[in-house]
Amino acid sequence: MQGEILWTPRADVREHTRIGDYLRWLGERRGLDFADYDELWRWSVTDLDAFWRSIWDYFEVIAHTAPTATIEDPAMPGTRWFPGATLNYAEHVLRMPGLADDAPVVVAHSQTRAPVTLTAAQLRERVRRVRAGLRRLGVGPGDRVAAYAPNIPETFVLMLATASLGAIFSSCAPEFGTRSVTDRWQQIEPTVLVAVDGYRYGEKPIDRRAEVAAIRAALPSVVHTVLLGYLDPAATGDGTLTWSDLAADTDEPLAFEAVPFDHPLYVLYSSGTTGLPKPIVHGHGGILLEHLKMLALHHDLGPGDRFLWFSTTGWMMWNFLVSGPAVGAAIVLFDGNPAHPGLDALWRLAEETGTTYFGTSAPFLLACRKAGLVPSEVADLRALRGLGSTGAPLPAEGFRWVYETVNPDLQLQSLSGGTDVCTGFVGGVALLPVHAGEIACRCLGAKVEARSADGTPVVGELGELVITAPMPSMPVGFWGDTDGRRYREAYFDVYPGVWRHGDWITVSERGTCVITGRSDATLNRGGVRLGTAEFYSVVEGLDEVADSVVVHLEDDEGGAGELLLFVVLQGGRELDDELRRRICRELRTALSPRHVPDEIHQVGAVPRTLSAKKLEVPVKKILTGTPVESAAAKGALANPESLTAFERFAKERNAG
Repeated sequence: MQGEILWTPRADVREHTRIGDYLRWLGERRGLDFADYDELWRWSVTDLDAFWRSIWDYFEVIAHTAPTATIEDPAMPGTRWFPGATLNYAEHVLRMPGLADDAPVVVAHSQTRAPVTLTAAQLRERVRRVRAGLRRLGVGPGDRVAAYAPNIPETFVLMLATASLGAIFSSCAPEFGTRSVTDRWQQIEPTVLVAVDGYRYGEKPIDRRAEVAAIRAALPSVVHTVLLGYLDPAATGDGTLTWSDLAADTDEPLAFEAVPFDHPLYVLYSSGTTGLPKPIVHGHGGILLEHLKMLALHHDLGPGDRFLWFSTTGWMMWNFLVSGPAVGAAIVLFDGNPAHPGLDALWRLAEETGTTYFGTSAPFLLACRKAGLVPSEVADLRALRGLGSTGAPLPAEGFRWVYETVNPDLQLQSLSGGTDVCTGFVGGVALLPVHAGEIACRCLGAKVEARSADGTPVVGELGELVITAPMPSMPVGFWGDTDGRRYREAYFDVYPGVWRHGDWITVSERGTCVITGRSDATLNRGGVRLGTAEFYSVVEGLDEVADSVVVHLEDDEGGAGELLLFVVLQGGRELDDELRRRICRELRTALSPRHVPDEIHQVGAVPRTLSAKKLEVPVKKILTGTPVESAAAKGALANPESLTAFERFAKERNAG
């Protein structure tokens, strides 16, 4: 693994970067000196106490009550971080170090309405009002507030106001269908629902009032509904409050509930292969420390930066983006179709907003490359110092395209992590060069390793991605998982005491990384994980469908890949185009456009274990060329003959 070097750090990197300042601080305050990044990383993952306490002290975390220790019982799961400490995430975001009251901190562009800019003072004022509005609705510590809303300032304000009260936030993007939303929120039982009436995607207006009504009807826990007139500013609804009601003028001061380090901040969702989406609970302290570390020390963000990451509120990158002000960076929000009116739209937005760090997905970069776009010819991107790519592996040709067509002086940071930790645990850093097709490093405090099939660590060869030391942003737990069983099964069943993430990774001798896709059956579609269980509940809800199995085949070039759905039909029925269209329509309506398969095929049976569990992984292996006898142990199958159809399908595809 030796991609050519496309970018090298500047000679005075230690004098002009946030991580350089941190290294100087470690020398002056801790008497520590590190020769290079690898030495620094090894210290950060072996002396967890010293490293994470240095992050706490370097960023001057505001503690209402001081911690009695840094780490208590480092065994996973169940690690306790900063016991005794009380703090509040929102207080740190709204501290906005280095920004004057009149400095812009939120720059929001949308295809639904005119641009909005908020200064630091205006952001604090809006949070103060909405916090008071939530208190009038009876919201307090531990209550859940749900937002069916896009990437706009109001959603950010609502999240901070909720967090300031010690209440718990959860968001779903408004393109999510009713079923996707209710499968998530019925688990956490919110008392307040804030929802938009609709939005524009490109030039197309999309009314969501019917979905809002259906979501509201399916959530008996909701006491108050707030309708945010986004598509139509005058929109109102039966028995609903308006955003103006929630944000009404008040004398109530802005304050911050002091909560324990691991007090729930928000619930994110990651879909597995069985059951409902996992409701992952993240805590105030863990998210705060992890995001301070990543944004400043890895992305080199601080006062004067404009930070844009294209995301919806249904992806953890939104939660990552909106921590930007905690390190003094202004954030750029965008809501709409990123390819409207053309693929140059986001590059033009980067120029218009003065963006210094632009984050996007590998499929977007590859789509721009495939279209022959030269971003530097359509926008002035000289202010761009950093470009982030995540959501899927970015191949070497994607790296080269960035340096040839965007800006040869920026640092391209390919990174990977997940909803589970709400961060990237492999990424880039200003101290290291950029190699084509490779992720530059394992991030500070993230003890990432590759493991072979027998569980031994490997270097220079493909293995399971594991994390062998705890990180503060690992979940507090799953909502409702009182005995911790679902949490343990999700990450710790394969290697006891070691986090198994579900990706294939190769770690090189010099510490660079290449991730080559999911090692489990979770689908990864355009950078967003999709759970197979969500597909099945919709598809098998149709009278004509008896059974189904869905798999995602990754694109070797880092594109969106192919989503293939196989159905077993009732009573000798034959699959026709009309039924295909109906299945696609149901998936689009109930879940999202990302759930629509590229192809739908009919099979006689779905492979199942003796305990009736579907076998997506063996099907995927067969479709990608693995012999049937190697893909599945037939003795463990209730219907081993079912594999024949997939073998035949694979041969026909490969022959074609």
